[in-house]
Amino acid sequence: MRYFIHLAYNGSSFHGWQVQPNATTVQAVLENAFSHLLGETIGITGCGRTDTGVHASDFYAHFETEQELSDTELTQLTFKVNSFLSEDIRIYRIFVVNDDVHARFSATARTYQYHVSNVKQPFGKDFCHRVFYKPDIELMNQAANILFEYTDFTSFSKLHTQTATNNCTILYARWDMVGEEYVFTISANRFLRNMVRAITGTLLEVGRGKLSLDDFRKVIESKNRCNAGTSLPAKALFLTKVEYEGVL
Repeated sequence: MRYFIHLAYNGSSFHGWQVQPNATTVQAVLENAFSHLLGETIGITGCGRTDTGVHASDFYAHFETEQELSDTELTQLTFKVNSFLSEDIRIYRIFVVNDDVHARFSATARTYQYHVSNVKQPFGKDFCHRVFYKPDIELMNQAANILFEYTDFTSFSKLHTQTATNNCTILYARWDMVGEEYVFTISANRFLRNMVRAITGTLLEVGRGKLSLDDFRKVIESKNRCNAGTSLPAKALFLTKVEYEGVL
């Protein structure tokens, strides 16, 4: 039987999603909890591999077991896992899916948000990146629209990764003012390592007048990570939506 887990986590205390030697990760903590409660070794596959310090308010994973769990048992398991885990992770629900549904490969789109502010945020500083200038949000949105013209985002990818292709289809990209924060929302069919933080950092260079729109276009076309802006801190990045067709 294959089961999906719908969850959220604060990534501040974790070295990302994926299991790593001598490091606390979300995947490792979940596998330990489910293995303990189900009385067998449980491997868990996530919908993505968030980096160290990145958060997820909407995340899916799946695991397999020969145990056929009823809806009541799944509700009880959800309660038990939440009791077992720290406050940094919350399980929303656990539900059965068909054997061919995969948490990672069946996802059709993912959405991230990055939070930026140019004023002090006493209660949000741990989840927001502070800048010391006023970004031109209209100019940044003009640059964000340029992303739709391209599919190869090598310039925004971490170097020496094992991906077969650096092609992605951008579905949505926009800056909005939310209170005192500049929030960048971006959706795509897939993302490269550090892609969102690199794009956001480069867009901010446009917003502060260090890059023109033509410069931004040239950064993409160069397919050279060295030409793009800084990869911004992980603490302000959230995975906010994962989409599946005909599954949820």
